[in-house]
This record gives sequence, C-alpha cells and structure tokens, in this order.
Amino acid sequence: MFRNYLKTAWRSIRRNKIFSGINVLGLAVGISAALVIFMIVAYEFSFDRFQKDRDRIYRVVLSAEFGGGTQGFSAGIPAPLGGAVASDIAAVTQTVPVFQFQGDATADVGVDNDNTGKPEIFKKQKNIIFTNAEYTELLGYQWIAGNAALALKEPFSVVLTESRAQLYFPGLPVHSVVGKQLRYNDVTATVSGIVKDLDQPTDFKAREFISLPTISATSLRDNFMMDVWDDWMAYTQLYVKISRGYTPEQATTAINALFKQHYDPVKKAGNKITLILQPLSDIHFNGQFQSFDSRIASRSTLYGLLAVAGFLLFLGCINFINLSTARSSQRAKEIGIRKTIGSSRMQLILQVLCETFLVTLMAVFLSVLLTPWVLQLFADYIPEGLTAGFLFRPGVLLFLSLLTLVITLAAGIYPALILCGYRPALVLKNVVMVSGGSRHARVRKILTVSQFVIAQFFVIATMLVAKQIRYSVTADMGFNKDAVIKFNIPRDSLDAHRAVLINKIKAIPGVQSVSSGFFSPADQGAAFVNVSFNNGAEEIRPQAQIRWGDPEYLKVYDLKLVAGRNVSADDSVKEFLVNESFAREMGFQQPQQALGKYLRWNDKELVPVVGVMKDFHDMSLKSRISPMVFENGTGATFHVRFTRGNAGGSWAAAISRLQRTYGELYPGEPFKYAFVDEMVADFYKSERATEGLLTWATGLTILISCLGLLGLVVHTTNSRTREIGVRKVLGAPVKQIVALLSKEFIVLVVLAFLIAAPVAWWAGHKWLENYAYKTTMNWWVFVFSGMLMLVFAVLTLSIKTVQAATANPVKALRSE
Repeated sequence: MFRNYLKTAWRSIRRNKIFSGINVLGLAVGISAALVIFMIVAYEFSFDRFQKDRDRIYRVVLSAEFGGGTQGFSAGIPAPLGGAVASDIAAVTQTVPVFQFQGDATADVGVDNDNTGKPEIFKKQKNIIFTNAEYTELLGYQWIAGNAALALKEPFSVVLTESRAQLYFPGLPVHSVVGKQLRYNDVTATVSGIVKDLDQPTDFKAREFISLPTISATSLRDNFMMDVWDDWMAYTQLYVKISRGYTPEQATTAINALFKQHYDPVKKAGNKITLILQPLSDIHFNGQFQSFDSRIASRSTLYGLLAVAGFLLFLGCINFINLSTARSSQRAKEIGIRKTIGSSRMQLILQVLCETFLVTLMAVFLSVLLTPWVLQLFADYIPEGLTAGFLFRPGVLLFLSLLTLVITLAAGIYPALILCGYRPALVLKNVVMVSGGSRHARVRKILTVSQFVIAQFFVIATMLVAKQIRYSVTADMGFNKDAVIKFNIPRDSLDAHRAVLINKIKAIPGVQSVSSGFFSPADQGAAFVNVSFNNGAEEIRPQAQIRWGDPEYLKVYDLKLVAGRNVSADDSVKEFLVNESFAREMGFQQPQQALGKYLRWNDKELVPVVGVMKDFHDMSLKSRISPMVFENGTGATFHVRFTRGNAGGSWAAAISRLQRTYGELYPGEPFKYAFVDEMVADFYKSERATEGLLTWATGLTILISCLGLLGLVVHTTNSRTREIGVRKVLGAPVKQIVALLSKEFIVLVVLAFLIAAPVAWWAGHKWLENYAYKTTMNWWVFVFSGMLMLVFAVLTLSIKTVQAATANPVKALRSE
C-alpha cells in the first residue's frame, strides 16, 4: 500500500515539474536555514553539559557599589577568598581557585631543546592557569600520566593536556614528558602529569595547569594580591561545588558572612560588595560577569534565530499549501474517480500526505547538501568550533526526522482535507463548487499576505538596524579616533626605554604626535576609580572612570578643554582633569567652578582638579557618557597619531618603521597594534552580526515569498489562458492584460505593507530603547522598504504575466 502511495506521488511530482520544483526549492531554503540555526542553538546550549553534578557547580562573582551607585559586576574576586572558603565553609565541598597571568593572560613558555641545547621559546601562549587538583576533578579530566591527587600539590609543578605535551615535545611519548621542565616567564615548573583534552564544548579553555602553591612560593604572591581583601582583578576567579544537603542560598549567605569578616566597610565608607553564586549553566550566556578572553552567547539572539527559522519554515509551508489548494480543482476528477471506485477518505488523505512527504524529503536531502556551503558562507556568524561534522550527531539527525514529519503534516493536511472534501457526483458532472472555491481563494490570499508581512517586516528591521549602526560608527564621539593606533610595550619595561621610544617615534615621518598612557578615550572594557569630593555637607562619590597619560594624550585624541589647563608633564606631582559630567556630579553648573577643588583618591590622597574636559563617549552609544577623571602619568600603552596626507602609503611606511624601532628596544617581543577607529567600530560587532543575519533572513524571506507568488501567478495565468486569448482578440493591449493579471497580487503586497509597517515601527522603537544615543525612525525607511518589496513583487509577476499577455491568442482559442 505504502509503495503504491510513493509511486503515485512520484508520478504526480514528475507530471507537475514547475510546481514541484517551486515547492522543493522553497522548503529547501527554509529547512537549510532552520538546520543551520538549530545547529548553532544546539551547539551554544551544549556548553558545559558534561560535568558531573554540574547543577551543584557555581562561580563566585561580585557586585560592587560605590557611594550608592552601582559600579558594575565582576567575575574577579579577592585572591584570598578561595583559601578561606575551603577551610571555613561547610556548605562547599570543592573549592577551585583559578589564576591567570596578568597583562594579556599569556606567558612565554621556554622548552629546553635536547638537540641544540638552546631553549625554544613559545611566545604569548594562552590558556595557562594556576589552580589546584580539584580543578581537574571538577571537570572530569581523564589522566594519561601522573598522580591526580599529587600532581598539583607541590609548588613548581605543572600538568599539561595531551595537545600541549605534543606541541612542546613533538615525537616524544606522552609518558616520557613527565619530569620535563618548562619555564613560564620567570617561573620554572616540572611536568607532573598529562591529561586528555576535553572534547566537549566548554568555556574552560585551560591547557596547562600550574600548581597553585607556586604563586605563594614566588614573587607572584604580591602581583596577585594574595593577602588583599579589598581589591580584586579579572585574572582571579573562584569556582565552588555545593555540598549535598545545602542550598545555593545557604552557601551564598555563608560566603558573604566570611567575606565581611575580612572586608572593612568602615574603611571603604559608602562601598558595598556582594558576592553572588553564578550557576555553571549561566556562565556561557551572562555578559554581566564576562571573564577575560571569554565568548558570551546571547540567549535572546538564539531565541531570535529560532523565531527566524520558524518564520522561514512557515513561509515554505505557505507556498506548498497555496500551490496545492490552487491546483486542487485540476485534481478534482482524479479524487472523484478514486472515491467512486471505493477509496476511503483516510486513503486519500494518506495519498496527499505521501506526496507532501516525498517533496519534503527531497527538500531535506537538498538542505543537507547545502549546509556545509551555508556554514562557510556565514562563517562570520557561526560560533568557533561548530563544523559540518556537527551535522551527523544523533540530535541533529533526530531533529531532521522530526522536522520532516512536522512539515509533512503542517503543509499537507490542509490540501488533503480540501481534496478529500469534494463530492464525486458534482465533480464528475463538472459542477464547480463556487462557494468552496472562493473560500479556499480567501485562505490563499490570507496566507500570501502573511508571507509578505513577514518579508516586509524583515526588510524594515534590516534597514533600521543598518541605520543605527551607521549612526553609531559615524557619530561624533567627542574625540578624534581616526588615524590613531595604540600598542602596548612590556609591562616591566624601564621608564628610560619609554622616553627613548617616544623620541624615536616622533622622528618617524608621517607621525603627528605620540603619547604614553593607559586606555584610549573609548576602549574595550571599563576602568573605574575610587574618587570622592567633599562639598562641605557630604562626601560625593561619582561612579567615575579613569584614563591617564602624559600631556600629549589630549593632543593625540584632540580632546578639548572647556576650562583650566592640561596636566603637568611632571608625574611626580599628581593632577586631575575631569569631564563636564564629573563636574556636574560635583554639583557645579559651570565647569570653571570645579577648578582648584580637591578630589580624594582611594580614600587617601587629595588631588587638585586643574582642568575640565569637554564630554566624550567612553563606551558605545548604548551607554550614557560616564563621569571621567584623567590623571597625569605614563603607562605601558602608546598612542600614535599619523598625519593625514597619503594615508595608505605613509601610514604603512610609518608603521613599518615603528615596528623596527620597537624591535630594537624590545627584541623578541611581538609588535601588535590596533587602529582606534576599528576598535570603536568593534563596539557594534554584535549589531553588525545582527544586521548580517537580518540581511540573510530578509533575502531568504523575499526569495521564498516571491517563489510562492510566482507559483500562484503561473497557476492563475494557466487557468485564465482562454480569457486572455479572447481579450487579445477583442483588442486589449498587452499593458492592460498585464495589469489585469497583476492587480490582485499587487493589492495583497500593499496590504501586507500596511500591516507590517506599524509592527516593524513598534519593534524598532523597542530595540532602539537599548541605546542612550540613537538614530531616528524616518518615514522614508518605511516608504523605501515598501517600494523595494513592491519592485520585487512586480518583477516576479512580470516573469509570467508578460509572457501570457504576449502569447499568440490562436493557440489558446483553436480548440474552442
């Protein structure tokens, strides 16, 4: 029986190649998009799902408030907290401190070469941490060599993953690596164990684990502030596993009580620090506590992608339903004869569903073939680590199977019910069921309008997102970000080297100015400062950011002073500049009023305000301008402005000379620089990704919608062939016939625009609320998008309507 259904379905598909091709292509586009989106979502939600008792694993993070205003959140915690929790908190069964090398969280790794006798240096190696043995136990590492209980117990020990052991000691058996020595900057450690690399998606990227006691046995103890409770760094994190029988709330209360025993709130008047337990399942998705060099996935974006996938599948199903119901009258006699010879209603429904299943199956196979190409095409939006191999995982194959069945039912059940509802006596007498036909035509119109509402919404949304991104990237930031690069020198370099480097850079042709300091005016991350101002009645503690540099810093970035003077070049005399927002926080309406006032820095030193800077954006336009303090001083970050003439050639030559100069002063150190304008543009990386995905989704929705429109117009022109012939014989011009055939569809597209425009306006308004500084939703965006959709519709219609209108009427009427 089922074999007969398949044979009949295949004959029907071959007999109607155009409609079948449109159905297969429309469904294949939707299924390809849904498949790639499912793979992305499944991959992101699979992070850190393999740990034993993962529902009891948490990361300790903190929320900080200064002077009553929330400073922000941090994944870093005070360094001594881990040891105190391990010894004093019964609610915690495992305590895992994790420390990274400071700076860029990398280390130069030296490996003795047995052949040459000279050490081989692996520069800037990432994913190296200091931790204890409970780290490998927490993540379930499989040990290849070494004792899991003892490998990280003693100082100057290191455990390597198998991949790192092969990198440092190629060709050497893994067990023979144990006992070898590695030098991490100035720390020498002996390999005490080898573990297999984790083969599951995880945010735990470490590949080398240096024993935690190594910190206390070296000068790193002071660098990591191992005895400091009132300060913390992003390089210091803590993971805990809750004991059975205890709740996270109980553990949180106990940890905060322990912290308050060591953190002196009186000394830090007005400050409030709260420790929070962040679930393991939340780490991959919560940007509020983003750690160094981590990638955060947005749940809202993933859910949005699922919605896009649903819309595209919905559009493909609409095409199938519309074309199937439009052709139902052509199959009426077939159904009538089948009913007359005894076919049951269920048999007829199964026959139609079998045809739908075959079309869907063809679309699925086409989608699987297209998926590797789609993954390459949209590599910028695909998470690192997701490859075409993910396609053959059991979960993805199950998804495809379920998707095939769901689409078969969703797209096939309505046409099946329509066909099976025909009465054979009326059908075989050629009696047209006018009421039923008009009802089905109304359904087709509703579905067609729905298609174009979705397509029109995506067009408007894409244009609004693109408009906001252009506004953000080209907006006046309050400083000149063009033609400026920044780079870092080694943190432990001598001050004399800084002075020499500055003088050498100034002598390079094409360099306009250079400064040594800290972050650029707008930079990745935030740097807050603990400053306060006593106005005589109260202590005001603005939530302020800090920048510092020499006096040339203002010249490099063209920062304007609205009052006072620049800072002194003598950094032994500390001076502050503040911005206009900070002056207002101090209670002054005029910038000049802030001059000569003193700010208390770190609750200790009093520092004078010598100037007021014009406000500038220190972060993306999503955030309001922060109160800002600028301190005189030098730093490890250099800022270089180039001259404007012949940008491409002169800048490349200047950077090349700068690189050579850097290499002379810091031999062996890599020279890495970044253009500040590109860094600012990266603030909107997620928005550009959203724009790219919207553009992709828009193109697909337009394609699927136009395919459906083409199928309907093909059916309409075929069913009205004789009418067109009569009209041409009676003298109707081509233009009139084209307008007659197109008018009904154009009305549907216009109606779709009238529905989509207010919905898109509301959605765009809600999205722009995320920005403190935003573009306007101009009327022309909606008009242009509506006209664009109309042009696509007219071009699609003209493919068939012009052909029908210019056909020879004799061919249509010769059989009459």
